[in-house]
Amino acid sequence: MESIVLYTEEIDDLDEAVGELFAGLGDFKFKKNSLGIIFAEGDTDYPALHALLSEKLHCPIIGCTALAMLNGVLGYRGTGISLLLLTADDCFFSAGMTDDLTMDNYREEIASVYEDLAARLPSEPKLVISFGGMVSDDNDVSGDKVIRRIDEIAKTKIPIFGSLSSDGFDYTKYRGFVDGAETRHGQVIALVSGNVNPKFVTINSIDSRANFSYEVTEAHGNKVVRLGTRSFVETLEHEDMAIDKTDVLADYLLSPFVLTRTLPSGDSIEVARNLATLNHETGVGSFLGEVPEGAILGVGMISRVSVENSVNNAFEKIFADISTDKEKYHTLLCISCCARFLAMASDTAAETKAYLGKLPEGVSLIGMYGYGEYSPVYGDKTKEIYNLFHNFTFTIMAI
Repeated sequence: MESIVLYTEEIDDLDEAVGELFAGLGDFKFKKNSLGIIFAEGDTDYPALHALLSEKLHCPIIGCTALAMLNGVLGYRGTGISLLLLTADDCFFSAGMTDDLTMDNYREEIASVYEDLAARLPSEPKLVISFGGMVSDDNDVSGDKVIRRIDEIAKTKIPIFGSLSSDGFDYTKYRGFVDGAETRHGQVIALVSGNVNPKFVTINSIDSRANFSYEVTEAHGNKVVRLGTRSFVETLEHEDMAIDKTDVLADYLLSPFVLTRTLPSGDSIEVARNLATLNHETGVGSFLGEVPEGAILGVGMISRVSVENSVNNAFEKIFADISTDKEKYHTLLCISCCARFLAMASDTAAETKAYLGKLPEGVSLIGMYGYGEYSPVYGDKTKEIYNLFHNFTFTIMAI
């Protein structure tokens, strides 16, 4: 699968923006089947942009708004429009979008779109790329539920990669895109079949652990009621941790929680979770992702140095993986959590230092900062993939 990444910082004059994007094509040759993935800042008039792009690009385009973008040549980009074009003779793409998802309809909506997209392909899907809307209240469908539902529908276990859309922490401008349409509360889904064998690296940058380890004894989705015999808030108080506010996301930004589960297969898997709010009346803590009962909840310690070192290690691993594989990998798609962006404070380009000037020849890179990440992790014993929704995580997919 060949690829190219195009970029413009222009979003107001869309004719100029599209001209700059197309100027970057050079002598790039399209093959039989193609897919576009686009990231754009929240103020972009996406339907108008797509109308201009579609005059020359005759392929499905998916994507979402992004707080900021990553570019293989330019590094960190705080504004503008990024477009990845994938093309191949031996890969096949289909893309679509659900209606707005609710707790009542999400199972049927996701199943209907997935099955329709799979039916358009000449062979079974091997990869899902998906983008969703921000989860802001109990009526929104969480990333965890979306991933579990796709897992249920797929005939075989296939990896799911993507993100929740983001904006400049405005929380009103995030949108997902499919062709000329956009959505705030629907799910964007693209399926890929044929000669595709993606590789993944998923890191949460935790380099040390606090002396905090409790079993989750009562939880409902993203709300943790009890740890051991105490309420969640009582446990934090017992451990001399911050409980004096309701909104505690910033307080725990550099100390994300870590949940560990042991699965029936014997695999142990780990995922980071950002604590968002505390309810002092009920003792409940709400996270930006689900925390299941029976999991072990700990606290990780993060520093800017650990973030930079872990991202360096992640790229070293993916570079090694794609250089030794007999298949040819030409594209890296990266998603980083907006919480990491905040944790880096003024050094917004910290994560791009891991790859600038180091990309293997012929490999393009595009990425974004999202409000939550979809990416597989590998079981520690079976090496089976488990699709998970992440917080405070940097994810890489090579295709």
